[in-house]
Amino acid sequence: MQTNSSGGAAMTPLNVLIVDDSATMRALLYRVVGLADLPIGAIYQAPNGAEALKVLETHSIQAVFTDVNMPVMNGMELLREMAGRDEWKDILRVIISTDGSRLRREEARELKVSLYVEKPFRPEVVRDVLCQIASVDVH
Repeated sequence: MQTNSSGGAAMTPLNVLIVDDSATMRALLYRVVGLADLPIGAIYQAPNGAEALKVLETHSIQAVFTDVNMPVMNGMELLREMAGRDEWKDILRVIISTDGSRLRREEARELKVSLYVEKPFRPEVVRDVLCQIASVDVH
């Protein structure tokens, strides 16, 4: 699927940011992302939205997987910050959370969230999301 030659078919490696206050969940997502059949660049991790913003401001990120309920700055606050910044408009946004209420999902839709995955989830779901990224043009 990927080629690294100078021909036009090469795909730029994806840099992914995983935001979750659970170190165990971050480790699981890190493993799943690494298993995707895609050119993955760097995988960054943050325990809350405030730390995630620091990563976004200093690195080129193509996909953010975020929990909703976290201390310091929750996932919805992070997504609101991202929605307000033009330079982050093309970042794929995925929520992975135990909170799958209709209200939360509606709020997520308004914040340009591409996919809402409820915990617990099967790792294949995250892999499939990453494969969807491969079919769109990322910068």
